[in-house]
Amino acid sequence: MAKVLAINARNTSLQFEVIEMPAEIALAAGKIEQANTPEAVLTITTPAGKQRTFRHGLTDVSATVNTVLVDLAKMDVLADPDDVTGVGHRVVAGGEEFSAPTRVDERVIDDVRGLSEYAPLHNPIEADYMGAFMHRLPKTPMVAVFDTAFHQTMPPVNFLYSIPISYYKKFGARRYGAHGTSHDFAAHEAAKYLGIPLEDLRMISIHLGVGSSATAVQAGHSLDTSMGFTPLAGLTMGTRSGDIDPSLVAYLAKKTDKTFDQMIKILNDHSGMLGLTGFSQDFREIDKAASLGNERAAMAEQIFVNSVVRYIGAYTAEMHGLDVIVFTGSVGEHIGYIRHRILDRVAFMGIAENPAKMAIQGTGMLTMPESKIKAMVVTTNEEVMIARDVMAIVAHRAKN
Repeated sequence: MAKVLAINARNTSLQFEVIEMPAEIALAAGKIEQANTPEAVLTITTPAGKQRTFRHGLTDVSATVNTVLVDLAKMDVLADPDDVTGVGHRVVAGGEEFSAPTRVDERVIDDVRGLSEYAPLHNPIEADYMGAFMHRLPKTPMVAVFDTAFHQTMPPVNFLYSIPISYYKKFGARRYGAHGTSHDFAAHEAAKYLGIPLEDLRMISIHLGVGSSATAVQAGHSLDTSMGFTPLAGLTMGTRSGDIDPSLVAYLAKKTDKTFDQMIKILNDHSGMLGLTGFSQDFREIDKAASLGNERAAMAEQIFVNSVVRYIGAYTAEMHGLDVIVFTGSVGEHIGYIRHRILDRVAFMGIAENPAKMAIQGTGMLTMPESKIKAMVVTTNEEVMIARDVMAIVAHRAKN
């Protein structure tokens, strides 16, 4: 039995899960809000419902790593703080340097930090946690799993922007995408559920949540994806604008007397559904307001659905057809009316919804057996995907 610790670090929070492999059983999950501050709170929960909260030793990354390991041992999730077979770290931006999960060493940490311009809120802190875990567990394999790696199969016609090619060659200016771990997991699980080889499917994976993206998956590989150089592009999201004319950014910066960096922050943190409604990014709150006659809320929902439908149409054309649409992510998995509105808009393609299934929670079909194009939900599990990648590298290391 192996125990893998899957780490998902953000600028102000940390999420983690201990997974027993190869059975893929979650032993415990934890999170820290307001990470690396005096107000930080660590909560660890087991599937049996056992929960403990800790408020000590969380003011910096090294102290946090030690506290997490010690407290997992105190809860009997680990036999001791060193009872870890491998640690997998989700990394948002891998650029073109990383096209697969990679064993972490000092050079990899430096490279991840060097890619911080691609994901300034993620890569620096992810590099910090990799270094801290490597220092605390020097004999334990560390593996970096990159959100962008799954999209490295995109052809140049899909990842290049129509700008001077020298910008790509000198500065790496191209589409990288994100949510790759989730899209990869969803694609494999959908194929398994359908009983069809992944290489025989033309699929659109739609990850809907605080961040949202769509990916065309052909023969198991990412053909195209909606997020761009950063996760700001593509679909309308919770607080991100999605696709926007760059000239509008310059225009608004001048009109509002803001710097370009300030405008980018607005597009990331104060736009999307929050910007459109003026009060929330939560789809449940937005739909309640829309049902009570709030026109801005109703319009925001329509804009969100339109943005998804646009990409479904584009990717269906790119793949010369479509076999299955897969919904995943917090909104994709749990908000049935959003799934219904999207599928209703593309019903002309031969999609026959099953009304009894629109509200399902968890992996399952959304369409009738006779539907020309299938639609389904897959409960994403990026942590399990990370654990699989860790075990693959551990096994490879053992053979060599």
